[in-house]
Amino acid sequence: MPPAAPAYDRRLVAWLSVGQLISWGSVFYGFGVLLEPVEQSLGLTRAESSLAFSLALLMEGVMAWPVGRWIDRGHERAVMTGGSLLLAAGLLLHSVVATRWGFYAAWTLLGCGLAGTLYNPAFAAVTRRFPLDFRRAIITLTFLGGLASTVFIPLVAWGIGHAGWRGTLVGLAALHLAVCAPLHWHWLRGAPRAALAAPAAGAGRAADPGFRAHLRSAPFLLIGVFVVLMMAVTAALPPHMVSLLRGAGLSEAWAIAMPASIGAMQVLGRALLYFFEHRFDLHLANRLIPCLIPIGLAALLAAGGHVGLALLFVAFYGMGNGMLTIVKGTAIAQYVSRAHVATLNGALGLPTAVARALAPWLLGVLWQPQAGYTAGLWVLLAGSVVAVLALAAAQRMSRRTV
Repeated sequence: MPPAAPAYDRRLVAWLSVGQLISWGSVFYGFGVLLEPVEQSLGLTRAESSLAFSLALLMEGVMAWPVGRWIDRGHERAVMTGGSLLLAAGLLLHSVVATRWGFYAAWTLLGCGLAGTLYNPAFAAVTRRFPLDFRRAIITLTFLGGLASTVFIPLVAWGIGHAGWRGTLVGLAALHLAVCAPLHWHWLRGAPRAALAAPAAGAGRAADPGFRAHLRSAPFLLIGVFVVLMMAVTAALPPHMVSLLRGAGLSEAWAIAMPASIGAMQVLGRALLYFFEHRFDLHLANRLIPCLIPIGLAALLAAGGHVGLALLFVAFYGMGNGMLTIVKGTAIAQYVSRAHVATLNGALGLPTAVARALAPWLLGVLWQPQAGYTAGLWVLLAGSVVAVLALAAAQRMSRRTV
């Protein structure tokens, strides 16, 4: 008989949430605040500086597979602690760079650190430790992660104003050394054996056939379509959002306020899911939540200069995007395999990174002087509908095999 799953540990999840807040805020969201002062100091163009962030995203995707394999083998403590140390090293290297190539090297190293510290490894760790409560743990992790931009964008801006961008980077590195690395080392000790991460055979689920078989399975491939398309859609909009709303005929005040409101709607969506999810069928919720994205896009397409429809876009898209993080983070465990959740999520890392990198560029290519972003929005709407259908098909196929 396999060992019983451990009781849900609120303190462990809370401390991992702090790590998510710092990792997302100091690196992922900090880049945008550091961009202009770094450009001025190093003499970079916007295209040259933006390439650094693309390199980080690409490296995160490349490292997702080995990181997933290490976690599935019980090494989440080493992975997340090492990821925090890499982030500290990357930030320190960034603080002393004097050339474009040093800047790129720092962000390549930071991409490796992000692969070991952001949502995917944290989601995998709590899924392995709490196989009966992993969804609740993942929702909790996303609360503080969702507030990372709210906390760190003004914090990094304040640091630059008082200590310069180099001094700010040293301070951010110190956060990873003093907080993130120790908390990951302390709270992730005692990793469970692989057998604990999945329900036992004979308990309503067939014996796990191994991750290679899952890689070729229809549920995994369909969830891959769902994840990659949704990540492309949600990555395409942010850099174009203000210009898009201006082009739709909204006033400057609304064009600035609405994108800023999306973050708050994401947190609201996660809070609603946390408090009310137990009242609904889990699989029905998983089908309905992604539908909010195409509904929001349809409202945006219909808005023109109508503020009311644009606000509907903010509400549907913002809440849907916030809750979509939980659906994406739990889909592999729920419909493919809990025993290999980190490896299988890692297999999607590179295609997801490519989609995130190409989608904003594609939306820009589809922009037209007269029609604006209309053609691009129709493409995003179609992609989101296909993603919703792919997840629904994965659910049906998964139920047939259970």
